[in-house]
Amino acid sequence: MQAMMEEAPGNIRRQQELTTRINQIRVTPTFWRVFALVAAGMFMDAIDVYLASGVSSYLLATKWATVTQNSVFLSVGFMGLFIGSITAGLVGDYFGRRRAYQLNLLIFGFFTLLGAAAPNMPVLIGCRLIAAIGLGTEIVTGYAMINEFAPISQRGRWCAATSLIANCGAPITMLLCTLIIPRFSWRAMFVIAGSLALILWYFRRNLPESPRWDINHQRYRQAEATIAQLEKEMAARHLAPAELEENAATSYDNDAHLRRNLLVAIVAVTAVIVCQYTFTSWVPTLLVKKHLAVVSSLAFSTVMMLGAPVGALIGTLLVDRVGRKPTIVTAFGLSAILGLLYPAQTTASGVMLVGFALTACFYVLMAVVVAVYTSELFSTTYRFRGAGVANGISKLVTIGMPYLVAWLLTNVGANVIFVTIAGIAIFAGLVVLFWGPETNRRVI
Repeated sequence: MQAMMEEAPGNIRRQQELTTRINQIRVTPTFWRVFALVAAGMFMDAIDVYLASGVSSYLLATKWATVTQNSVFLSVGFMGLFIGSITAGLVGDYFGRRRAYQLNLLIFGFFTLLGAAAPNMPVLIGCRLIAAIGLGTEIVTGYAMINEFAPISQRGRWCAATSLIANCGAPITMLLCTLIIPRFSWRAMFVIAGSLALILWYFRRNLPESPRWDINHQRYRQAEATIAQLEKEMAARHLAPAELEENAATSYDNDAHLRRNLLVAIVAVTAVIVCQYTFTSWVPTLLVKKHLAVVSSLAFSTVMMLGAPVGALIGTLLVDRVGRKPTIVTAFGLSAILGLLYPAQTTASGVMLVGFALTACFYVLMAVVVAVYTSELFSTTYRFRGAGVANGISKLVTIGMPYLVAWLLTNVGANVIFVTIAGIAIFAGLVVLFWGPETNRRVI
């Protein structure tokens, strides 16, 4: 015990030295590798969401599934994402970022391929549940990995850029659904998604461990090796260490407000996920209910989903320049306004234009809240658990949304769905405005 106490000052100095060095790292080839593999994994996450949306409307229109079965199909996906998010948070903080990132795409890819051969809806629902558990770790681990590797001054930009690439999966997936499902059935989409996931898993088996996690767990030798490699890459490109701002706030300040920050994260992420997933997952079905053909409804959805990469790009451009809070609060406010305008549209052009703008606002929020802000609300000690809980609860709440939407469609009408979306957006915007800290350029 005495020996440990004597070593403590040395450990503290070592920790401070390594932390300073990782905070001065610039963009290197290793970071580019992490960025590319994480962004590709996020792309798969987006594919899964919109795959479910496109497939569910086709299953309903062809009477392969009922509205109730469709609700279960969408709900078990969110249940799987909830389980995966919570598991990823615990594993990532206690056992390392790499372990939390190892097998998720393997599980997702295998059970998605298995789902392609499902003989009936119950089997397909079971496969989707397990596949979603595998994919549920992606959004927690991916953005936190970028957060911990990216240069401090550009952290928001890189995290949001990851979201931008990921959300290109929205229009691409809906376009593929439009082209492939009517000709080759929904099973072909499951084969494509599952195969891509397994290919990506192969290429990212050897991602490096986060030096910040190693430092936090006193694995100084491993952290030193990774940081030295990054510094070597910087030297080879004649890059000087980044300058740190004096008196910059650190993420340890967040620990003093851990409960408040967790509440802000839960409310903000839940609002974004519930509003965005409810809209995008049910738009094809809502259009079918208005007596549009499946092909036409998917085409409408594809045009509106072009707002996803546009919104993510806007978030990428604003997050470091304007700041986290102003961008988030403004996007929530616009989402509420557009959510109220959408059901009032009576023309095809109006439906697509307002739908495009609403989708863009949702994806500004996805890029800034989910990709950037949530991870920055927590120190390295709590980052994966905090992000995991926030994302997990958002998925848990979303589990009940398909049932609520199905009941509203049957008994009330679609307009109430959009009033609900507007109310949730207003509430979340106010929570971030009054309780959320600004995390721009915070040292982590």
